[in-house]
Amino acid sequence: MSKPSTAERPPVDLTRRPSIEELRAVIHPEGMLQRRSAEHWAGRLYMRKISLRITRILSTVTVITPNGLTYLMMLTGILAGIALVVPGLTGAILGAVLIQVYLLLDCVDGEVARWRRQTSLTGVYLDRVGHYMSEAALLTGLGLRAADLLHRDGDHAAWQWAFLGTLAALGAILIKSETDLVDVARARSGMTAVADEASVPRSNAVAKARRAASLLKFHRLVGAVEASLFILAAGIADAVRGDLFFTRLAVVVLAAIAMLQTVLHLLSIVLSSRLR
Repeated sequence: MSKPSTAERPPVDLTRRPSIEELRAVIHPEGMLQRRSAEHWAGRLYMRKISLRITRILSTVTVITPNGLTYLMMLTGILAGIALVVPGLTGAILGAVLIQVYLLLDCVDGEVARWRRQTSLTGVYLDRVGHYMSEAALLTGLGLRAADLLHRDGDHAAWQWAFLGTLAALGAILIKSETDLVDVARARSGMTAVADEASVPRSNAVAKARRAASLLKFHRLVGAVEASLFILAAGIADAVRGDLFFTRLAVVVLAAIAMLQTVLHLLSIVLSSRLR
């Protein structure tokens, strides 16, 4: 027997906490977690298991709205970037922990919206803005950390590192905007949303290069979760070494990846069928 569609669901009883099975059938529809293009690896690996239980608790807490959770996600991501300015290993740990909370909220806001049938264009928009702001804040915070803003290792801030961090943040924003603007361009031309298959470049050479880059997965390092773990690893290495060498190396690596990926991603889109 097939599962009832969302339209066939009975009215949501917000006074009764649903079972895990009831909740999962609605908020984790079949195939959602298997779509690698739509679900982060950390979500598939562990975060969706945690978020399922948090969403169950919040299912009857009507004072908290899905959009309110998205605003909280946005704030948490920005705070992660600010936390990186704290000198020493403490700042790196705080940043990584806050990004995990950010990821949890990113899962929970959509799950609560699906369960309560409160999905909206505003929610989708805020979610995208939240990702833009949080990733930019994290990479900017890394640059300020490398610049030694609080003068842990000297009397003056080395602003060139802050510039590189800002460059990495700009690249992260541009990469996301290149993806999102595909749907904008198609919508303005009266076309439907792009299918996953259309992302394959028409040129065989470009398609091979894209597959090679995908196998290496270096582009993921500018994402919030991966970047926070990379920054944490650099912070641990710096704690052993006693200076900011590895944090500054991390800034160079992430800025280089962000700039390179900005160009490669643009070429991948233009040479694919997404704009046709």
